[in-house]
Amino acid sequence: MNITKAVFPSAGLGTRFLPATKAVPKEMLPLVDKPIIQYCVEEARASGIDEMIFVTSRCKRAIEDHFDTSVELESLLEEKGKRETLKMLHTISEGIQVVYTRQKKALGLGHAVLCAKRLVAGEPFAVLLPDDIMDAEVPVTEQMMRVFRRHSASVIAVQRVPRSQTHMYGIIKGRKIGPGLYKVDDLVEKPRENPPSNLAIIGRYILVPEIFDALERTRHGSGGEIQLTDGIRRLLETQDVLAFEFEGERFDAGDRLGFLKANIHMGLKRPETKKELKKFIKSIV
Repeated sequence: MNITKAVFPSAGLGTRFLPATKAVPKEMLPLVDKPIIQYCVEEARASGIDEMIFVTSRCKRAIEDHFDTSVELESLLEEKGKRETLKMLHTISEGIQVVYTRQKKALGLGHAVLCAKRLVAGEPFAVLLPDDIMDAEVPVTEQMMRVFRRHSASVIAVQRVPRSQTHMYGIIKGRKIGPGLYKVDDLVEKPRENPPSNLAIIGRYILVPEIFDALERTRHGSGGEIQLTDGIRRLLETQDVLAFEFEGERFDAGDRLGFLKANIHMGLKRPETKKELKKFIKSIV
């Protein structure tokens, strides 16, 4: 039950970051010196996945260019003897196959995943939402793949959040079956009151191919959108779905404050920036 494919829904307009995202895809905004999307691809690659499937839209050409070869830039670096920089560029897409498909209309996360059906080709697969930046000793996707291999069931990443924030997330109702592991009984999208738990769904999934049939049978909601949460609820009618409390830190890079926190966190992890950044932070607090 090896998982070799990861889907990256990347068609959103990034309106929370306007005006920065008027001409630049949100996924290409830099965390220190790498775009958001690259952190997610590196997580998938470190988990043993080698086929990356991007679901994009017409405004996302920069993502395709980033994971492509830049002949002119590489020739210039070669001429100037910048071998280390050239080597770093090569690692961006080293050891992976990258394919793209278009989501022609913004019809929800479930629809974005459904757009990848033909490319997934009947295999279990991972879904990584670029907004969620994970920092973990063992990549979060790999942690979830281990659960999948043991139980042969779809796995949703969850994280405990304050009760006051449950209205901002999809929330699971489940029964604990092991350390950090739950059998999902139901999912509630952004409950306004009486949330079934404080276990929030985070942007990492391991899904079986049956999810596509479930999504195709899912009713369109507000704005004609198909929600992935609703598709997973329908999948629950025929098979188990597990929720997993991953080990590691998560930053919501789709939110301005979360994006700033992620930049500071990643900057403090870099040997070349850690000392001066620490000094700067101390000087302003």
